[in-house]
Amino acid sequence: MLTKTIEYVDFLGNKRKEDLYFNLSEAEVVEMELSTTGGLSEMAKRIVKAKDTPSMVQIFKDLILKSYGEISPDGKRFVKSKELSEAFSQTPAYSQLFMELVSDTDKAIDFFNGITPGDKDTEEIKKIALEQLD
Repeated sequence: MLTKTIEYVDFLGNKRKEDLYFNLSEAEVVEMELSTTGGLSEMAKRIVKAKDTPSMVQIFKDLILKSYGEISPDGKRFVKSKELSEAFSQTPAYSQLFMELVSDTDKAIDFFNGITPGDKDTEEIKKIALEQLD
């Protein structure tokens, strides 16, 4: 799980500072890998190599919104929904984070590493999933 502290000015002109939470479970990473031809990481490499900016922008947007959520009050769940993601996408905090990731490769890499499971890398997770499907 990644906690990002973002400072921004809301639509009423108020300065805000919020801790926002992002996480992809092993199951979500496997689903993303297996639902993309060649895997998500390989697709991203092809897009970068081809300098396909529109596709790269879509990947950043998808990763941010699919990983965004809120921790339940009891701490047992990381709650995600289309409604939460949509509401977040309409905030200056989202805009600020998006611009940070598309303009700074190191921050984008740190974000991806922070939202994915820390104990296994994506390729290992994909391998485990493929073994389960055989």
